[in-house]
Amino acid sequence: MQTQATLSLSHHPASVFRGQPRAEGPFGMIGTPMRYARNTEIYGEAEPAEYLYQLVFGAVRTYKILDDGRRQIGSFYLPGDIFGFEAGDAHNSSAEAICESQVMMVKRNALMVRASHERDLARQLWDATALELRRFQEHLALLISSAEERVVGFLIDMARRATKNATIELPMSRQDIADYLGLTIETVSRTFTQLEQTGVIALRTSRRVELRNRAMLNRLGAS
Repeated sequence: MQTQATLSLSHHPASVFRGQPRAEGPFGMIGTPMRYARNTEIYGEAEPAEYLYQLVFGAVRTYKILDDGRRQIGSFYLPGDIFGFEAGDAHNSSAEAICESQVMMVKRNALMVRASHERDLARQLWDATALELRRFQEHLALLISSAEERVVGFLIDMARRATKNATIELPMSRQDIADYLGLTIETVSRTFTQLEQTGVIALRTSRRVELRNRAMLNRLGAS
């Protein structure tokens, strides 16, 4: 399978191109901007992990296809997030753009060399790695909770990451949420409805969620 090192317009003729805007910070100074259309693969499982990525706009999911054919989403990435970290030389999962997205891609080896001389870049990578580990641990804890606790925990996390007001604009579908939480789409939809009926949230659209009672939401997530 072709790697990101040789990615070009001929590889994804309608979905990826080099262009502006650029990200801020070290990635913005040394990265190459690439744009991806909705549901376009950024990298595949078992491909060489030669690059790190920072999301400029849009949203990205990482996932694995299990032996029984089910999809397990491991992470969601929002603007500013860095992803593509691997313990080995190959990707342990695939990454796709959820919606039209732009990322800054930087060769991993070159980034490590530069980070050895630039304190700000080294700190950014350290913080991003620690954040990735924390999210992984939180996701594992979520997967052993009740269905309601999983959905509530997801909403709390999205509120913390994606918005500073009472309304969350979710870029991902209900099926994405179900595959992230290890639930069926019917269970996710039913839980959203139950939370709305109790006045904890209001569903303005299928993707727009208003948090009407954050205190109750936090209590449900901690139960």
